[in-house]
Parts: sequence; C-alpha cells; structure tokens
Amino acid sequence: MERRRFKQTETLSQRLTQEVERLRQEMRTLPPGRRRDLLLRKVRQDETAIQIDASIGSPGLRAPT
Repeated sequence: MERRRFKQTETLSQRLTQEVERLRQEMRTLPPGRRRDLLLRKVRQDETAIQIDASIGSPGLRAPT
C-alpha cells in the first residue's frame, strides 16, 4: 500500500494566515459563546504557529558549529 503524497503549493505561513482570516470572519458572525471561544483559541494557536515558523526560518538562528 502506497502513501498518497502531494506537494504543497503554499507555504505553511501562508496557509495559517488564510486560516486565521477565515476563522476571524466566522467569529464575526457568531454571538458570544462556546463556539466563538473555541474559534478564538484556534486563531491564537495559528498565530503562535506563524510566529514560531518565522523564528525558525529566521536567518539570525544558526546551528552551533
């Protein structure tokens, strides 16, 4: 059995940014409550992942030699 593989056409950062925008738009339509709080938590997680991805790819970080 072979794994199905596909190549991502966008970077992780781009995909996470799009997800954050989509979740924020959905949050605007919801009244305060549990569902909205869960979406807010997901937005914060995605924003943190974007920051981590940016810091990992930073040219200032180098492996010790």
